Amino acid sequence: MENFTFKKIDAHSKIPYGLLLLADETTEAINRYIFKSDIYLFNDSQQDIAVMALYKHSDAELEIKNIAVIESYRSKGIGSILINKAKEIAKKNHYKLLTVGTSDTGFQQIRFYEKNGFMKTGIRKNFFIENYPDPIYENGLQMQDMILLTHHLSE
Repeated sequence: MENFTFKKIDAHSKIPYGLLLLADETTEAINRYIFKSDIYLFNDSQQDIAVMALYKHSDAELEIKNIAVIESYRSKGIGSILINKAKEIAKKNHYKLLTVGTSDTGFQQIRFYEKNGFMKTGIRKNFFIENYPDPIYENGLQMQDMILLTHHLSE
């Protein structure tokens, strides 16, 4: 992927809510984690095409809080590139686990993470019911639980 750049934005940069909202339903939900996350942008020479927000849970665990690719670049491997970048960042900073959570109705996302080396490790019951004011639907089903997936990093 030539002519693409991947960079961490600094604290004074504008938060790319437009991209973040592709993977999260509300600005309020994003604001719960974004100010304590490192934000990375993937850019072609014309525009930002993807975003990733990484949140330090502990000295051992880094969580992907948000990962999104604009529609015209989906199914081109950009998501896997971002996952690999997250793994590199986590390893470089000596994390043992890289985690991510997604909806129980996000069948495509769950397959994507599993394809990229993550395993289902838990469930946050009623996460989407308790954390969002209105019901959210995906694949014709109401989002209810968050599925947690983990990738164990080797040294």
